[in-house]
Amino acid sequence: MDQVTVGLDIGTTSTKAVAVDAAGTVLRRARITHGVVVPAPDRMEHDADRAWRRGPLRALAALGDVQPVALAVTSMMPSVTAVDAKGRPMTAGLIYGDSRGRSGPAISALAEGGPGTSGAEVAGFLSWAASQVPDAHGYWPAQAVANRALGAAPAVDMIVAFIAAPIYGPDGWDPDLCAACGVRPDQLPTVDAPGAPVGRLGGGAEGPIVAAGTADVWCEHLVAGVGAAGDVHVVLGSTLIVWAIDNAAATGEPHPGLWSVPLGDPNLKMVGGASNAGGLFLDWAGRLVGSRGRRREAERVDPADVPVWVPYPRGERTPYHDPYRRAALHEINLGHGPAAIERAAWEATGFVVRHHLDLSAAPAKRIVATGGGTQVAGLVEALAYTTGLPVHVASDPEGAARGAAFVARHAAGLETNFDDARRWASTGRVVEPDPTWSNHANLRYQRFLELSGPPSRPQPIAEAPA
Repeated sequence: MDQVTVGLDIGTTSTKAVAVDAAGTVLRRARITHGVVVPAPDRMEHDADRAWRRGPLRALAALGDVQPVALAVTSMMPSVTAVDAKGRPMTAGLIYGDSRGRSGPAISALAEGGPGTSGAEVAGFLSWAASQVPDAHGYWPAQAVANRALGAAPAVDMIVAFIAAPIYGPDGWDPDLCAACGVRPDQLPTVDAPGAPVGRLGGGAEGPIVAAGTADVWCEHLVAGVGAAGDVHVVLGSTLIVWAIDNAAATGEPHPGLWSVPLGDPNLKMVGGASNAGGLFLDWAGRLVGSRGRRREAERVDPADVPVWVPYPRGERTPYHDPYRRAALHEINLGHGPAAIERAAWEATGFVVRHHLDLSAAPAKRIVATGGGTQVAGLVEALAYTTGLPVHVASDPEGAARGAAFVARHAAGLETNFDDARRWASTGRVVEPDPTWSNHANLRYQRFLELSGPPSRPQPIAEAPA
């Protein structure tokens, strides 16, 4: 097991760990569930001590006698908890979409940072955590908590830090904006370059190197194997992520409700965003009909007769930036059974992907799908026929953890170029669109657009209405 590295991915419902060799082969894997706590319909949090501090330690131990040269932690974003001097969480861990990210004294101060930005959500999280524990040692995201538990510095990389922009900018943590949130810059995590070493496992002078904590979506993207105009990376995780690769000089302008991100290749850019129509929605819809993603072979579904979901039980991120949207099921009749409703949920996810692509103004030639949802055959089939694109399914669903393992290689000095992570990409199967289903789904997509309404320019995050 020479030159083995470990990637740890703190997800919405579990922490995954993989031990990976230089060729990208997963030698061992472990999963430690921690669940997600929903104390109210508009709140979503973790037991931060269980999920962010103990979870990575347990996942690492579950790999057995693996002796990695380095490891890296990645996680969903944004997230915040208050910690004591030993890095132990003192409050719940707030995660993306929690309503406490939409209130607080700093929200108005951040309006100019961009409407509906994650920086405003981070400000809300920090304000809440500071109000709960004003004298906390620190206010850290999941990656920093995990790194401190592993014995390294509570460090995150610039990718994670810039999620908090403009609280974090080119000059570091902004003292005035921090003060507006009720915190000090020294209470926030240290920031380093992606893949930078920030300590060693156990805190000693020897042992595996620990890299600065990073973002799950970036890790997924590293090992997805996308890199040409026309590629579309779809992450079928708890959050649905859509990234369309386009030429940087393309004349078409994406809708302002989407995100546009430059790539290392100056000739390319990514356009897309994050949606709540991912695994959290699909698992919820599956529970309603007594299924958790299992196919119902005994019940046939007519391609011409499927209901239409508006898939937003927790509001929507891109392109609507509307936390108050809610889910609805339309066109349902007495002939519909659980399989038709579940099929409609899968189609809704596909419709959201298609909508992002339509708004992106980017060419779309193929989808590369990663994430745990790739293991649900019906979902992948629906993604193909709702978009009309072939879906190249990653051979290993643990993209974020594998990407983190590559980041660990960089921290150990085994890699110098993150683009080389593409050599780890591997396609397990290709799912082509089914014309019969596509013809009918095209009509349902138009109904989906009517029900969802046109996206408008995102508005600044504000207090919830009374």
